[in-house]
Amino acid sequence: MPMNPDETRRQEIDWESCTFEGSEREQLRVWSRLPLRRKLMALEEMGDLARKMLEWRKARGLPYIDPFTGELVKGGTQPT
Repeated sequence: MPMNPDETRRQEIDWESCTFEGSEREQLRVWSRLPLRRKLMALEEMGDLARKMLEWRKARGLPYIDPFTGELVKGGTQPT
């Protein structure tokens, strides 16, 4: 007897990946399959985003972690 679509969809769900550990495992599996060039591009994009976020926080006088010293830099007053 053929299954209805709901039963088929339920069987396709990997419930192991629906936990924090399972999600992390899946992310690592996907990352490990990327070619080196794509991994390097992703790292560059992450660095660009981190620099933009740091500048955004500095411009608004918000606290941030100094990327060179690792120390917390307390926010000041916002520029007018």
